[in-house]
Amino acid sequence: MLLSGVLSDYGFAGGWPSVFYVFGIIGCVWSAAWCILCYDSPAVHPRISSTEREYWRLILGTTNLVARPPTPWRKIFSSIPVWALALAYFTQLWGFYTLATCIPLFMHDVLGFDITQNGILSAVPFLAGVLMIPCGWLSDWLRSPGRLSTNFVRKSFCVTGFISAGSMLILTGYTGCNRALAVTLMFVAVGCMCISYIVITVNQLDLAPLHAGKIMGLTHFVGSLGSIAVPHAVGALTYYQSSRSEWQKVFFLAAGIYAVGAIIFVVFGSGERQSWAKTPEDIVVAVE
Repeated sequence: MLLSGVLSDYGFAGGWPSVFYVFGIIGCVWSAAWCILCYDSPAVHPRISSTEREYWRLILGTTNLVARPPTPWRKIFSSIPVWALALAYFTQLWGFYTLATCIPLFMHDVLGFDITQNGILSAVPFLAGVLMIPCGWLSDWLRSPGRLSTNFVRKSFCVTGFISAGSMLILTGYTGCNRALAVTLMFVAVGCMCISYIVITVNQLDLAPLHAGKIMGLTHFVGSLGSIAVPHAVGALTYYQSSRSEWQKVFFLAAGIYAVGAIIFVVFGSGERQSWAKTPEDIVVAVE
């Protein structure tokens, strides 16, 4: 966002096309680096120690030492905590993409920023993403032995993040012409999203460590439906007039989804390993 506004005003190829060229080239370079540097598993990576490699061969079943456990698809698809997590993912991405894809329109139509200002100030709220680091540390510290249960920590962080982010979005709709306050509230909203984001991206490991990748695919698929739906919902609410009152409806909708997602995760979510999920330790013990 920071660079796109500048490129749209001053970039080559007529301005806005340069945004696509620049980020397209970066994507190609990143893809090449990914193909060269990434491997199928830690067990086959050339830059780890022999001890680490042997451990991961045992855990992941990359040799005949251990057979990879079958995926309990029926258990996964019928698991209430998995679907509660999927809906929490939907909630998180709805709120995130409300800011990521639609806030530049709000800043232009309601706050009156030009393209360069829009790009720079639209990027400011996402600087709050750095808060994920201390939030993650705090979460792990609270989960350490003798403190709080993983179940309580996951639910409390999720609810705190969802409700706080929704509240900040509602307040953003009532900032009037105070640009600084609007940007500040959006910055705080993204910071609140970080509190819940560290839950929905690791809870798969809580539920089923050896099947976390598959559960991540399922939950992220459901969550992506939110990112697809957001632009359509915003477009429908602001189609006839992109005014402050219409944007208040956008923010109230996001806050309502946050509230529903928080309730569902508190009631049906879990931070405990499910009965149908084996852990790497289970497999090691079985082999020994």
